[in-house]
Amino acid sequence: MKLLLLEDDQALGQTLQRVLTRKGFEVRHLSHCEPLLCEAQAFGPQVVLLDLKLGATTSLPFIEPLRSLLPQARILVITGYAAIASAVAAIKAGADDYLPKPLDMASLLAAIGGEQRLGAEAAPLPPARLEWEHIQKVLADNDGNVSATARSLGMHRRTLQRKLAKHPVACEPDNGAHSS
Repeated sequence: MKLLLLEDDQALGQTLQRVLTRKGFEVRHLSHCEPLLCEAQAFGPQVVLLDLKLGATTSLPFIEPLRSLLPQARILVITGYAAIASAVAAIKAGADDYLPKPLDMASLLAAIGGEQRLGAEAAPLPPARLEWEHIQKVLADNDGNVSATARSLGMHRRTLQRKLAKHPVACEPDNGAHSS
């Protein structure tokens, strides 16, 4: 089965490519979105795995053209910035599934196969994880500036620094690929 992977994090992209190749997929990895549609047309994948956030842009505008180009393909969106709004936007645009990072290999393989992930719809992200994801997004939007991020979030800089020092709350067991 052919799988086209768009992931701008080189380490994660190479890890996913290696793991999925071992699982029997023929994987092509792109690290930026410019060649995506040409590569999809030439390669003809059955699965397209898109990282949502690609630097200053997102992969959302590419979902509809991919769906038109590859109507039978499974289009999956992965993100380290999981949010209900982006999940809804991705599904409305034509994505088949939306998976938060860090990726759980069993869930990823189930989503690739079109299987219902046990309990995935019934178990939303924990509030602490949602908060952590939101803080990371706002921090990225502020180019890593902690003071500007604290002002944007309406919290004291020290409070934000304590929250940033904590590790993210796990969504589910990690069985393979990691996000950076």
